[in-house]
Amino acid sequence: MPPGSPLAPAVLCEGLERTFGSVHAVAGVDLRVPAGEIYGFLGPNGAGKSTLVRMLCTLLRPTAGRAVVAGHDVVSAPQQVRLRIGAALQDAALDELQTGRELLRLQGRLYGLRRSEVDQRLDEVLGLVDIGDAIDRRIGTYSGGMKRRLDLAAALVHNPEVLFLDEPTTGLDPVSRALVWQEVRRLNSELGMTIFLTTQYLEEADQLADRVGIISEGKLVAEGSPTELKRSIGDDLIVARVEGDAGAAARAVECLSGVHHVHVEEDKVSVRSRDGSETISRVAVALNKGGFRVRSLTLRTPTLDDVFLELTGAHIERPES
Repeated sequence: MPPGSPLAPAVLCEGLERTFGSVHAVAGVDLRVPAGEIYGFLGPNGAGKSTLVRMLCTLLRPTAGRAVVAGHDVVSAPQQVRLRIGAALQDAALDELQTGRELLRLQGRLYGLRRSEVDQRLDEVLGLVDIGDAIDRRIGTYSGGMKRRLDLAAALVHNPEVLFLDEPTTGLDPVSRALVWQEVRRLNSELGMTIFLTTQYLEEADQLADRVGIISEGKLVAEGSPTELKRSIGDDLIVARVEGDAGAAARAVECLSGVHHVHVEEDKVSVRSRDGSETISRVAVALNKGGFRVRSLTLRTPTLDDVFLELTGAHIERPES
């Protein structure tokens, strides 16, 4: 399919692999991201998210398979890909002696924009990414959140077709994180920009992404909208935190009517049920009869972490705020 075709995907991976010695960091990923979509790539540290993004951004050569970004192959036409993408990766390379405006001007000139075009793009970008008066201060005076927003602005100067954001809010405080989310939504809704977002924050993927791909040990294990993925579990979740032997508490409830599956983790017993509101009372009675002291008993609908647990048997690690 020729570049620019309305049916051509913004990002296409076919059997994409990357090995480091005997380690398969990315192990045969197939995915297709339509133009104009926010695609969330969700997984824990070490799952292969950043390695895949580095291949799509032409910073790392695939070991096997094929990847096409903005209509161009990342191996045979890397320069054409670079002209059409923006990337804000985990380690922002910002010269702290420059002002924000100086950095953005330099970025524009490196992409071949004329001085008048740079001025116009700076006005447009600064209208999208909230940096305020700090744009004329040295970058060394910026907070972590401000540096992330400046890095995002630099990735937008040349008006890319596809924007790659690799864990853009890791380590940010909740207020800065919310501002980045707001800017990502605005880029997508106002410019129709395709955004490929890697994250280990469950709420980030849930709130921002049109579709989510879940990666574990280098393999894509599930894909769909956040709602579809959570519905794939189908069950309500009853979570009991108990004192004493959680394994024994699990055995006390696993045979109850309405209970489909029980999972134990430290002091937490998670019970899946089609009708949680009906089953929770049975769970409470069984635990009481068994002599277990229950510290908390809650009923909730599934989360993306529950989807990941169902598929892999492990939780997505949550970084500290």
